[in-house]
Amino acid sequence: MLSKKTKYGLKALTYIARRKCEHPVQISEIAKSENISQKFLESILLTLRKNGFLGSKKGKGGGYYLIREPKEIVMASVIRVLEGPIAMLPCVSLNFYEKCDDCPDEDSCAVHSLMIEVRDSTLKVLENKTLADFTG
Repeated sequence: MLSKKTKYGLKALTYIARRKCEHPVQISEIAKSENISQKFLESILLTLRKNGFLGSKKGKGGGYYLIREPKEIVMASVIRVLEGPIAMLPCVSLNFYEKCDDCPDEDSCAVHSLMIEVRDSTLKVLENKTLADFTG
């Protein structure tokens, strides 16, 4: 399941992208429109800024804005930043691999092979969807 952090991050990015404004969007506007706690949203937007999805401007007229085109923001990368690994088990993760303590042989593990299939299907969707797909 996606955490609320990830769900709200995706909603906030979509909101900003749909605005297509020349000026930054205030946190309070996003929070009110998307029914998200402003304090929680601040931390999510900060994470997205630190990871190169958003820029910010302080002071009057300040807020957040996209620093890349929506078509360049791939959903898999957003989810990895906010949620962590996309794989459901560490032994099938492409970016966060760890061997399972309770599994002597990954090659003969039924759960391992099933989770590779789940991971690959999930990645196929997430790597082929961009923020632009949600702003139409």
